[in-house]
Amino acid sequence: MTAGTDRTPQDEPGRPELPAPGPQDQPEAEVAELVGRLTGPEQIDGAERRRLLGRLSAALVSAQRRARESGVARGRWLADMFAAIAPRLPIRDLATLQEHHYGLSGDALADDLVRTAGKATTTVGAVGGVLAAAEFAAPPLLLSAPAQLVAETLVVAAIEVKLIAELHEVYGVQVPGTGAQRAMAFTVAWSRQRGVDPTAPSSVQVALGAAAKAALRNRLMRTLGRHLTTLGPFLTGAVAGGALNRAATRRLATAVRADLRRQRALPSSG
Repeated sequence: MTAGTDRTPQDEPGRPELPAPGPQDQPEAEVAELVGRLTGPEQIDGAERRRLLGRLSAALVSAQRRARESGVARGRWLADMFAAIAPRLPIRDLATLQEHHYGLSGDALADDLVRTAGKATTTVGAVGGVLAAAEFAAPPLLLSAPAQLVAETLVVAAIEVKLIAELHEVYGVQVPGTGAQRAMAFTVAWSRQRGVDPTAPSSVQVALGAAAKAALRNRLMRTLGRHLTTLGPFLTGAVAGGALNRAATRRLATAVRADLRRQRALPSSG
């Protein structure tokens, strides 16, 4: 792996590139591409973020409709969608993280990552509070949730999974496997709100089993429920959505960093 780069499954040595999406994969591929843009390190202004979230909402409508037509079990759709997105998230290695964060290292770098992720999830919640959302046909648990809220949920989950992965880079806890396998491990870690323990077989999974998918689905539904606050009156929805996201991201980071410090026996900077 070349230092100073973002890593995705396509970057694995000897791993073939993903095939170009066919017509049947277009909504899902567009969802993954848009989530990647919304969670990337590049600065996005408010207008562009709203535009991308609007496109993501529309793509989710198409993807969910296609899933229903294919007979996918209703409760599995959201978890399946995120499981397809996770391996495409660009995870920065330590050299790139230090380059993007002014040469910081250790706890100082981790602090900056958490601060940046908290700001990103706050922004997603705030933007969601001022966007008009389109209703779409959905599973029973999603019947009252506009596509916009599902879009927010996927973006926040992606930001937090990426944060977990990059905190592992900072603390030197290496998760074995290909990019796709590591993505699954970090996704499972997010659903449990913990770090990955590479020495525990249950923490490193090559695929999502039934229990892991159920945990992921439950975590996504909790996150979706949190975003229902953005449907409040104009400003209250924006403020509440942003504040709840920021608090949740900080709690997650605190738990993950505690796990990683125990594994590496790194002292706290505080």
